[in-house]
Amino acid sequence: MSLVAQESDDDPRRALRAAGELRRSAEKAEAIQVRRARNAGLNWPQIALALGVTTTEVRRRYGTRRRLLRAGQP
Repeated sequence: MSLVAQESDDDPRRALRAAGELRRSAEKAEAIQVRRARNAGLNWPQIALALGVTTTEVRRRYGTRRRLLRAGQP
């Protein structure tokens, strides 16, 4: 069953699991793109603008090298 179908499922537990899976997938994709952007030379304000968040938010989430290296890992 696809995630989209599960989200509208009548069983709230399955729908919640699907929503959680979508969130984790989106977070992983974002982390990978932030790492790629940093490797390409973008600065934190440029990344924050592209993501639609504050520079403080993006630096808090990905600001340390260790966090950035771990970003996207299961």
